[in-house]
Amino acid sequence: MAPYLDPLIAFVSANAWLAYLTLFLAALLEAVPVVGSVIPGSTIILALSALVPGGDLKLQWVLLTAIAGAMLGDGSAFWTGHRAQREILSAWPLGNYPRVIAQSEDFFKRWGAWAVFFARFVPPIRAFVPITAGALGMPPARFYAVNIPAILLWAPAHVLPGVMAVSVLDRYGVFRHTGGSAKHHWIPIVIGGTIIVALAIWTIRRRNGGGAIEPARPGK
Repeated sequence: MAPYLDPLIAFVSANAWLAYLTLFLAALLEAVPVVGSVIPGSTIILALSALVPGGDLKLQWVLLTAIAGAMLGDGSAFWTGHRAQREILSAWPLGNYPRVIAQSEDFFKRWGAWAVFFARFVPPIRAFVPITAGALGMPPARFYAVNIPAILLWAPAHVLPGVMAVSVLDRYGVFRHTGGSAKHHWIPIVIGGTIIVALAIWTIRRRNGGGAIEPARPGK
């Protein structure tokens, strides 16, 4: 795997701004309704965090770009819902996902302001709760009072595990006998693990007859 990742890592080292832009967009798009349910933003952030211990990326900038992207994404979704009000929940494209919208509404009504906090850590409703909160009339000050602390916790929770894992693995030379450093193995491990978990969740939901984010079929 190392020979395939070496060019990528070298490219990132020479063009770090593209990696930061990728992190920013990954965090931002996770908050976009519908899009955020399919974009593996968390996986991208966790995988790229492997490049911090080697100095390819700077920890403070990784955290700042992730935080900025999440704040802009959540804020944009909230204000879209706040201005359009409840009608947006039944308009395209949200109207094609009535089950998820209903789950987001139930989640919000059950937990109130805390729903905005918890949703940051619970995909796929993370992509639907901010716009739902705005559409249901949550005051902006109350939204940001909960959303900002959630993001400030969410970013380190996604970045630091990768940084610490690669640092520890490199320190103890876990992958030294295979050639390359731990970051060469961390990225495929994260991506592969995410694919396996996603397939397992999809299989369980399919067997249970629901839970997946699918557009409503005509006539239903």
